[in-house]
Amino acid sequence: MGQRIKIKALLQSGETGTEVTVKGWVRAFRSNRFIALNDGSTNSNLQIVVDFENTDPALLKRITFGAAVAITGTLAPSLGQGQSVEVIASEIEILGDCNPDEFPLQPKKQTLEFLRENAHLRFRTNTFGAIFRVRNTLSFAVHQFFQEKGFVYLHTPVITQSDAEGAGEAFHVTNFDLANVPRTDTGEVDYKQDFFGKSTNLTVSGQLEGELGAMALSDIYTFGPTFRAENSNTTRHLAEFWMIEPEMAFYDIHDNANLAEELLKYVISYALDKNKEDLEFLTQRLLEEEKQKPQNERSELSLLDKLQFCLNNDFERLTYTEAIQILRDSTPNKKKKFVYPVEGWGTDLQSEHERYLVEKHFKKPVILTDYPKEIKSFYMRQNDDGKTVAAMDILFPGIGEIIGGSQREERLDKLETRMDELGIPKDELWWYLDTRRFGSCPHAGFGLGFERLVLFVTGMGNIRDVIPFPRFPKNAEF
Repeated sequence: MGQRIKIKALLQSGETGTEVTVKGWVRAFRSNRFIALNDGSTNSNLQIVVDFENTDPALLKRITFGAAVAITGTLAPSLGQGQSVEVIASEIEILGDCNPDEFPLQPKKQTLEFLRENAHLRFRTNTFGAIFRVRNTLSFAVHQFFQEKGFVYLHTPVITQSDAEGAGEAFHVTNFDLANVPRTDTGEVDYKQDFFGKSTNLTVSGQLEGELGAMALSDIYTFGPTFRAENSNTTRHLAEFWMIEPEMAFYDIHDNANLAEELLKYVISYALDKNKEDLEFLTQRLLEEEKQKPQNERSELSLLDKLQFCLNNDFERLTYTEAIQILRDSTPNKKKKFVYPVEGWGTDLQSEHERYLVEKHFKKPVILTDYPKEIKSFYMRQNDDGKTVAAMDILFPGIGEIIGGSQREERLDKLETRMDELGIPKDELWWYLDTRRFGSCPHAGFGLGFERLVLFVTGMGNIRDVIPFPRFPKNAEF
């Protein structure tokens, strides 16, 4: 057999009359004559025409749904509808049999819940083929965006001592025998005997370490896994997920917002260009799904329209204070339709409030700035009013917050005072404070949850469906 050619390349080339070798999995076998072959490079199948009268009947029996095959033949113009070319097979080899009676996937529509339980096989469906090709494109686009701007890709540690968010929801890392944990004289865990000599955990964010890089390299970004031990079973939470976290020296809050808006538009545009077929398929999938919902719960925009909506509009910028006023005066708030009523200034905005601002009030993506310092992290730069910080969140339709960031507090005295107020131990973050002691400068950064981005671009409803192997409470399968 000759060198394999991918099905996507064959369908795009349209050249006929040449001998080709294709390999993939059988999606259907009709009339003992037509194989629909798929190799994951595209959702489109390649039709293989089998000369069944001159093919061993024992071989024909082995051409079943899910079987892996290698086929050599001549590429010819297709007489059938829906494809421009087909392969007239001259040689068929079964690479891997698949017993259709035992194979969990069947050639019919499967529920997303069933596919989650069989996540090791769900890549073989059209829906997940499309999702993970889009995820791949978005990942590449993120790197290309930052590389074109001269950013340095920095790998921040997965094992760390710091809990950047201060939320205390970290996974502990230890090599202790858990049946025999060493204790001090006072009965506390003796971490001095642990592998690192201190209590350590899986990272919740690479931001603090990223700032160290930015203080020398000017512009850096991280793109790696982060972990939260939050016992949450919602469609928006994972215990292991990927974060993109750029940190930029000499940036203020406005530079930060400009970069974040530019990044989102760049990667969405890139996916629309590179994954047109996949996004058209996912748009159709969402349309079918929404038909099952009552009219008032259906999205006003199709998936492709929603993506264009983000590209065609300048993001609306307003302060938290202005947003609270809009929400307090809104019809759903006055009619008590919000699950979480907006009481007044200082309210921590919920997803329903964020989506109202984007989808109903402004009808465009929103960048909110200048939040109350009480509801934001210790490292955010304090504004002159003494009440707010230079924070910014970007809100998207259907999803709420997709990016959170801030100008960082570069003034040592202000940072130390805030850490004292919140009870954050300065001795543990001495290295972070050193960046404010030696050559400090204004700087800013943000975090983009990669799965939330993939969720938005694919139109899926559950974050467990946009990461290959989801990790959530009571589940670390596969």
